[in-house]
Amino acid sequence: GGAAGLEAVSEHGPAFPARLVLATGNAGKLREMRAILAPWHVEVSPLSEFTNAAAEETGLSFVENAILKARFAAETSGLPAIADDSGLEVDALHGAPGIYSARYSGEAADDEANNRKLLLELESVADEERTARYRCAMAYLRWPFDPAPIVCQASWDGWIARAPRGSDGFGYDPLFLVAGSARTAAETSSEVRRAWAWLVNTTRAASASGGIRSARYSVTPVTLPSLSIRR
Repeated sequence: GGAAGLEAVSEHGPAFPARLVLATGNAGKLREMRAILAPWHVEVSPLSEFTNAAAEETGLSFVENAILKARFAAETSGLPAIADDSGLEVDALHGAPGIYSARYSGEAADDEANNRKLLLELESVADEERTARYRCAMAYLRWPFDPAPIVCQASWDGWIARAPRGSDGFGYDPLFLVAGSARTAAETSSEVRRAWAWLVNTTRAASASGGIRSARYSVTPVTLPSLSIRR
């Protein structure tokens, strides 16, 4: 590792910070980001190394909350920061549950209650109008008040079933019918996790590499008709 102002270089290209902070305490996310940035020999530290506090997610979009979390991490650590926010969007509900995906049915919500509320809200909606997607947004900030944050997004399309199916997965997976498939995410757990992880990892990599090459980097929404993508 090194000072935040220094840059890491490898045969893959120049100019990553030698050290950055990932706004998470999640060990899995930390492992993934360290693997993505390994070719550049970047030291990636979790926010939990600096504080047990978390940013107030007061934004009204995934992008806003990702920026808020990255800003909090950069301010707390004094390092460049990466943060993400993700959830489920349903078109017939004007994007809900959206940023409230984890607490859709209330602050003490669990997956079952959230799924139950979603089905109730969509009860009168025709099958062809139940389109939805999982979305992940990620932000990279060089400084707490970086005027040009790098923002990346990826999405995974599908639609909402009329009843839960499958026993694997979590969250809205039992209701999320994967585009191009007759199965829900909870019925195709291992393949689905690889596909969604691939999308999220692509977004993370784009967020990091965007800091080198451009002021903006967007990940085109991806449909996974065959679930054949591998990490």
